[in-house]
Amino acid sequence: MVAENGQSAEQAQPIKQRKNGLYRGVSDELAANMRGGWADTERSDPAPIEQAPNAARRRAALSARFPGERLVIPAGNLKTRSNDTEYAFRAASEYAYLTGDLTQDGVLVLEPVADGHDAVLYLLPRSDRENGEFWLDGHGELWVGRRAGLAEGEQLYGLPCLDVRKAAEELAGTDGAVRIVRGHDTGLEAALGARLDAERDEELRVFLADERLVKDEFEIRQLQAAVDSTVRGFEDVVRVLDRAEATSERYLEGTFFLRARVEGNDIGYGSICASGPHATTLHWVRNDGPVRNGDLLLLDAGVETHTLYTADVTRTLPISGTFTAFQRRIYDAVLAAQDAGIAAVRPGAKFRDFHDAAQRVLAEHLVAWGLVEGPVERVLELGLQRRWTLHGTGHMLGLDVHDCAVARTEAYVDGALEPGMCLTVEPGLYFQADDLTVPEEYRGVGVRIEDDILVTEDGNRNLSAELPRGVDEIESWMARLRS
Repeated sequence: MVAENGQSAEQAQPIKQRKNGLYRGVSDELAANMRGGWADTERSDPAPIEQAPNAARRRAALSARFPGERLVIPAGNLKTRSNDTEYAFRAASEYAYLTGDLTQDGVLVLEPVADGHDAVLYLLPRSDRENGEFWLDGHGELWVGRRAGLAEGEQLYGLPCLDVRKAAEELAGTDGAVRIVRGHDTGLEAALGARLDAERDEELRVFLADERLVKDEFEIRQLQAAVDSTVRGFEDVVRVLDRAEATSERYLEGTFFLRARVEGNDIGYGSICASGPHATTLHWVRNDGPVRNGDLLLLDAGVETHTLYTADVTRTLPISGTFTAFQRRIYDAVLAAQDAGIAAVRPGAKFRDFHDAAQRVLAEHLVAWGLVEGPVERVLELGLQRRWTLHGTGHMLGLDVHDCAVARTEAYVDGALEPGMCLTVEPGLYFQADDLTVPEEYRGVGVRIEDDILVTEDGNRNLSAELPRGVDEIESWMARLRS
């Protein structure tokens, strides 16, 4: 990576501090040269983003919930990874949901008026070429690429756009009730200071989580696109299993990541590429272990679209291409549990129903195998199956992989399913390598199967149905991909 202005890191350091005098230390001739001779790249009529009408409806619902209050929803800022390098920016989900904008530092403000709110979007404007900002500032457009101007932003997002560098000062100069989505912009929080109240701010965040439980048609299309790319990513992984055997789980991680970056924004979460006994670690993201013929690979991964909606799919695959008889027995038990869970997903059903259905099936198998003493009702009442089932059977899915996590309990975990909700169904069995309560053949075996399920008017639709689930289908699918 080059330092600013093509200099060494030591030479470039003073430039980073020239916030109030960018041209200091630059010759007059060079400064004059850099001011002019540039083509006009301003776009006069960019098309509005596809989700602009959806975002407007969401803002209207937010306005109706908090009349007379100023509402501040930040996109967030860059975060330092190490020294002078930063993590790739990812806009806060609440901000993306309400605007469709995905750029750093943006702030949506809903200003209270007599009949509701006026929405204003604060964005970074184009870099100033007159004062040298665009080439002397490390975040200028010469360094990081062109961004939309404020006039362009108004056409893209259907909102009046102002310079975000003035937002903190302008908000600090207002009075009246105000709420902010916390945790994304410490500068704004500091500017609003004592006017903020943690409990009131949390009410804003919870309301937005509640609103996101039911997806609109745009969101459903995005989720399907995320799943479709994820299916192709799983196919990519199967095709390179032989190369992964010569390297490590990292080869599989990198292979899936390539698909995510080519077709989407990123991966929606850290990919779990867990081979052999690593499959019994629920969030195995180190992905540094060996890939061995004869073991199972638990692949849990999802592509995030350019609009930030993510898939979340898991398959447990035989690295050799063929399940052993014992692996098939464990896999079929988890598949039966998943079938029962998916069947329980329908409008009006309680959110917990699909979990209970899947857990019952797993408990029945554990009793039948003699791993836990029955009857099944006793096992479920005491939760004895949880030594090997470990986790809940699913969660909401959307802009976040664990979407709507702060929604009200009565609207989510204790609520009923509605058409438009999207959730995962992902039972599993995990026998730890050091578990002395099970026969040796079980130890180090982990199986999870996960699909993304949309609640429909008359039941559900499996968005990831294109990815085989049954043992025979998986084996023939893998053989075809590796031939």
